[in-house]
Amino acid sequence: MDYIKVLIIEDDPMVAEVNCKFVNSMPGFQVCATARTAGEGIEKATSLNPDLALIDVFLPDQDGLSLLQELRRLMVNTDAILVTAAHDAETIQGAFRYGAVDYILKPFKFKRLQMALESYSIMRQKLNSLISLNQVDIDRLKAGHYSDTAGDSGIEDIPKGLNNITMKQVLLYMIKSPQAMSAEEVAEGLGLARVTARRYLEYLDNIGRVTVDQQYGSVGRPLKRYSIR
Repeated sequence: MDYIKVLIIEDDPMVAEVNCKFVNSMPGFQVCATARTAGEGIEKATSLNPDLALIDVFLPDQDGLSLLQELRRLMVNTDAILVTAAHDAETIQGAFRYGAVDYILKPFKFKRLQMALESYSIMRQKLNSLISLNQVDIDRLKAGHYSDTAGDSGIEDIPKGLNNITMKQVLLYMIKSPQAMSAEEVAEGLGLARVTARRYLEYLDNIGRVTVDQQYGSVGRPLKRYSIR
């Protein structure tokens, strides 16, 4: 079996150990090395050529964005997911500018990391299965619609304030669920704020990708439960 080789660059040894165990528990993934500094991360990335690196932004010798930029300068063909507490817009924008495929805020639920790894695996399979890409394929990859199911969702120009990557994660989460869920349950499963999950679900309802069932109780507003159409 060909595993997706993962390099974990994290200065906290306990966090690195937990992340290693989680990644190794994911089917098709295997940690090939860990690094506690940016310098060590660059050295191991260039020598081992991992498929994916999980990178913290706050490292003792160099920040994760500079590390990612250096990997690009060295033409190391390693994809990156940033896993960090840095939540300022400038850092997040820089991460995607330098080619990060996802950005996960600490503290996070492991369901969120699971979704990121599954989406990355689907993306790799999609790219490896195609000899050439047409405009539709490119647009789906650009928007983060890596799977056939998510790619045919009909989502093209989402409203301002919504994010294609998060939209894809909500869709995949709904697709995998055997039962209808409330916005609160989706938020808890993906590590999102409840109001954020509700916005995405309402948009998916508007474009016909989910159905809504309203459950009326004795008092208060009816509870909306969403299921994939």
